[in-house]
Amino acid sequence: QVQLVESGGGLVQAGGSLRLSCAASGSIDSINAMGWYRQVPGKQREAVAFITNGGNTNYADSVKGRFTISRNDAKNTLWLQMDSLKPEDTGVYYCHAFSLQVGVGKLDYWGQGTQVTVSS
Repeated sequence: QVQLVESGGGLVQAGGSLRLSCAASGSIDSINAMGWYRQVPGKQREAVAFITNGGNTNYADSVKGRFTISRNDAKNTLWLQMDSLKPEDTGVYYCHAFSLQVGVGKLDYWGQGTQVTVSS
């Protein structure tokens, strides 16, 4: 089992910055990749960015060049640096961890979410 706890959300004006953090605990060695998703009321949860154990990153087109995902060497902390924020970045941001193990299969872990609100 993996536990994820996000922090760092809040209210910011358009053009500002926020840094989200996600603390991972438990079976960290079982994690293959981690990422951030966001959700707004009435819409599906969407992927924002992810990073693999090998350090490969991928971003949604809407955040490329503005958001940066990173992870510490111990792989127990994930960050999302969000710059040049826009009102459309508003939503609840969720930390996600993915595990694929032989004999266990695919497992998805989610944090409780942190609210990000960008005012115009």
